Parts: sequence; C-alpha cells; structure tokens
Amino acid sequence: MDFYVQALPFLAEGLLATIALTAAAALLAVLLSLLAGLARLAPTRWLRWPAAVYVETFRGTSALVQLFWFYFVLPFFGVQLGAFAAGVLVLGLNTGAYGSEVVRGAIQAVPRGQREAAQALNLTRLQALRRVVLPQALPAMLPPAGNLAIELLKNTALVSLITITELTFSAQILRAETLRSAEIFSLVLALYFAVALAITGLVRFLERRASPGLAQGSAG
Repeated sequence: MDFYVQALPFLAEGLLATIALTAAAALLAVLLSLLAGLARLAPTRWLRWPAAVYVETFRGTSALVQLFWFYFVLPFFGVQLGAFAAGVLVLGLNTGAYGSEVVRGAIQAVPRGQREAAQALNLTRLQALRRVVLPQALPAMLPPAGNLAIELLKNTALVSLITITELTFSAQILRAETLRSAEIFSLVLALYFAVALAITGLVRFLERRASPGLAQGSAG
C-alpha cells in the first residue's frame, strides 16, 4: 500500500493529461462526426465526396501512422504542430470518421414519414433536421458514441510515442525507476477503468435526457 500511495500522485499527472487529451479530442470528434455525417447525406456531390474521402481515409489507415505523419511529416510542408495539438487533431479526426457513420446511420433510421410530415408543415430542411430528425436520431447515436469515446480514451496511449507524458508514458517512467511492473500497470488498468466507467455514466445520463426529445420529435 505504501508503494501505491507514493506512485499515485505521479500517475495522477499523467492521468490528467490523458483526460485532457480525451476531452479535447472528443469535442473535435463530435463536431466532425456531425459535419461529415450530415455532408454524406447531402444531395450535392461537392459535399458528399469530400466527406467520403475524409471518412474512408481515416478509417482505412492506422491511427499510429496518422499520428506520426501529422507530427513528423507535416513540418516538411511548413506546418509545425506541438505534440498535444497533433495528438488531439489525430485522435479527433480518427474518432470523428467513425462517428460520422454513427450519425449517418441514426439519421437514416428515422422514418421517412417524419421528414414528409415536416415538409407538410412547411418546415425548411434545416428546421426539419433540428426539430424533427435529430431529436429522434440522438438516442440511437449515444450508445455507439459512448463506445467510441472509450476507444478514444484507450487510444490516447498512442501519443506517448510523440513525447506526451500521459498515463501510459508516466507508468513506463515509473516502471523504469522502480521495476515494479505488476503494481504499476495494475494501477494504470484501474485508472483507465475508472475513467471509462465515468464516460459510461455520462453517456447513460445523456440517454435519459435525450428520451424526452425522442417523444417530442415523434409527436412533431
């Protein structure tokens, strides 16, 4: 127990960096998921094609290679990103590509009659999306979005390879100093698990809050 008491403050610094990475990348991923998901459903090709290229590129290539490319290759083109910025950008872009398919699928699952009813009420396409479609699609988006958020949390360990001292990197430093691998990585597993449980709790809270929106959208 004495070792855990001594190790926890050191690992806590890395945990804070992991949480910051997860939160920042998740915000970017939510924005990109909505934009790309809606763009892939747009009637015009000039919106659908760029969104499709983005989604297939980031889903079809390694997140680790993407991270190296943004951090080590972009400087050759005159774009210099800090390690934290590169980590957030890559994690957000990667998760957003998967999230866009969640958004697209949830919107397509809304019955067509709901859109037709919105048109009959003379709602614009944007009004129908905001008042009718999204309130019904949101509850379907949340469970897979929660899974993606947990995957994002676990993928933050990749940024240790570009010198960010997040939780996994902090554990590696501590292990090199103490050689207490079993205790250190058991504690790290517990910390990741605790954050994942917090994400799950947040998603379930949002699901409960979204349920009235589903009823309202169906009534509309």
